[in-house]
Amino acid sequence: MPHPAAVLTTERTLLAPFTLADADELLHVFRDPHVRRWLLDDVLVPEAWMHDEIRASDRRFARSGTGLWSVRLTADGTIAGFVGFREPNGAAEPSLLYGLLPAHWGKGLALEITTRVCNHVFGELGHARIGAATDLPNTASSTLLRRLGMRHVATTGDGVAGTALFAIDRDEWLAAHPCTPAT
Repeated sequence: MPHPAAVLTTERTLLAPFTLADADELLHVFRDPHVRRWLLDDVLVPEAWMHDEIRASDRRFARSGTGLWSVRLTADGTIAGFVGFREPNGAAEPSLLYGLLPAHWGKGLALEITTRVCNHVFGELGHARIGAATDLPNTASSTLLRRLGMRHVATTGDGVAGTALFAIDRDEWLAAHPCTPAT
């Protein structure tokens, strides 16, 4: 049975499923040169791509309860970035991805939002495994994935400089992070 898209909260954020109403703000995030450098191989995506991504996220939420959330700061209501999951190349397991505008780097926000969505996927939805990928030179993301408890499982020649693949199983997550398991 598909899960409805959930609105999630953290100490400093409201995580809401992508909507077409947020397309312009989200496009600003995806087009930021510091964000797109790591996520989109520095490709400047068109507006139509953002609309397609929002619709694809809606379909993933309807199918599996996972998709992409905008990260809205509760202090001022602005979108600071995004977090969520895709199933790349038809993979069975959701793959974590996130992006924050540079003004929000180095403040623990990435760990806060990724922990929350992983708790949701493992604890509330009961998924068995989460994957993640990062460009090899993106040491900040590799460090974050390790802080989440993910382990490096492979390196590929994908992307501009190679890609590190990470994963964590539900049992590993639940042993290290407090969340309520799905029934």
